Amino acid sequence: MLLKELNNQILSCEKCKLYKTRINVVVGEGSPKADIMFIGEAPGRKEDESGLPFVGSAGKILDELIQSIGLQRSDIYIANVVKCRPPKNRDPLPEEIDSCREWLDRQVEIIKPKLIVLLGRHSMDRFLPNRKISIDHGKPKRLDGQVYYPVYHPAATIYRKQVLEDLQKDFLKIPKILGKI
Repeated sequence: MLLKELNNQILSCEKCKLYKTRINVVVGEGSPKADIMFIGEAPGRKEDESGLPFVGSAGKILDELIQSIGLQRSDIYIANVVKCRPPKNRDPLPEEIDSCREWLDRQVEIIKPKLIVLLGRHSMDRFLPNRKISIDHGKPKRLDGQVYYPVYHPAATIYRKQVLEDLQKDFLKIPKILGKI
């Protein structure tokens, strides 16, 4: 019930200017009791249209990766650092990330995931600042009792095949990391 109440609050958010250009707020999706939470950057066009996270090209890749470790979307929770689509798919601005900070923090508090998989550099920077995804991907980090696991964003694989290989290898480590927590 707590997550549903929070989602209703997020749906009416007007903390930053992104609310003026959004079609839908993309709150998140999945099990409120998930052991694994995936956090991306921001909704894209398809996500803005549907109101659901990771439903475009990157979402198809993410689904395949999740299935490769024996899980389904219903087993996990997927959210984004920013809940509304930045215009023209630009990177979220620092003030937009700050505006959504409370929402994401509360989602994490309610879900209490054992493992947070950080999809890409913006997600990683939100929780593990001043690091480089090219160096830190595939290396779990424990911070204040929470385990974070940075990996490349699935969208990065569309243009760079080497990134897909790295991402596939990093995903295969997830069950072992979860087992050690």
